[in-house]
Amino acid sequence: MADLEEARRAKDELKAALAGRAGVTAIGITPEADGYGLLVRVQDDAVRARSADVPSSVHGVHVHVRRSGPVTAQG
Repeated sequence: MADLEEARRAKDELKAALAGRAGVTAIGITPEADGYGLLVRVQDDAVRARSADVPSSVHGVHVHVRRSGPVTAQG
């Protein structure tokens, strides 16, 4: 179980670790039944997540990977 501060620290570390990785579109904090976890959005499927080396946890904070569609800028 991670509290919000633990999740924030883990998110910062995960963002640094995944910076510039192809297919990773977003990294955020998500509520869990017993605290908070991290959510990584990827453009394709779990194959893309594995190739991006997304860990299953960061300092005990669970990492969830979800597929997202293509991300485009809105002007």
